[in-house]
Amino acid sequence: MPRIERTEGRRLFGGDPAAYELGRPGHAQRVYEVLVERCGLGPGTSVVEVGAGTGQATRKLLELGADPLVVVEPNPSLAAHLAEVHGDALQLVEAPLEEAELEPAAFDLAAAASSFHWVDERVGLARLFAALRPGGCCAIWWTLFGDDSPPDPFITATSPLLDGLDTSPTRGEEGRPRHALDRERRLSALVAAGFVDVEHELATWEARWDAMGIRALYGSFSPILALDEARREAILDEIARIASHEFDGCVTRRLTTSVYTARKPS
Repeated sequence: MPRIERTEGRRLFGGDPAAYELGRPGHAQRVYEVLVERCGLGPGTSVVEVGAGTGQATRKLLELGADPLVVVEPNPSLAAHLAEVHGDALQLVEAPLEEAELEPAAFDLAAAASSFHWVDERVGLARLFAALRPGGCCAIWWTLFGDDSPPDPFITATSPLLDGLDTSPTRGEEGRPRHALDRERRLSALVAAGFVDVEHELATWEARWDAMGIRALYGSFSPILALDEARREAILDEIARIASHEFDGCVTRRLTTSVYTARKPS
């Protein structure tokens, strides 16, 4: 199936920040524990965040003490949303990471929350390596909406609606695990960029949505965002109908978050 290009993916997500916020459940608490315990996040930690979107991770980074926080966000609508919500609490760089101007050796932590599949991995990791201080930490994570064992009943009920859609880079390379679960490739890329102490961890958790919330979640996925409006709305309406009539208006999903951390040599 055709794959959505990185440049297209960066464009798609800024259409409706409020709907994105309604649908997306945030990130696993374990992620923030890793950032504190393994990466030293705390008051006065200088952080660069890649692809902040509507700022679900951004808020937590600020709460945990990120200062300064530099956010690299290529989508103009999302950059405007972040500026409106957070004002002077962060510094915005409106550009793809591959083109962003970041001060060398300026950051203690580089973070990317469910965004790095839209970045050229080799170039992006090289940029983060250069931006980190010696001993600085890189943390990249993704949340997977569904677990294959046991099968997710809501995915089973709705997957026929999504047959034949273009795929996101999160699907992974042909014949390989999903991008976030391709531990061999992700860890190898970190090592090739010069990082040491590379680690991978999986965290499982649950989230719940009502019918409109699950509709908004699916409406935030790039294969659906890429559709023309009529087809997109028809699919989302059917997803909301299934949630209302087959799941009594409450959908519980088992989520897996895949976290990679590494350190720049001291």
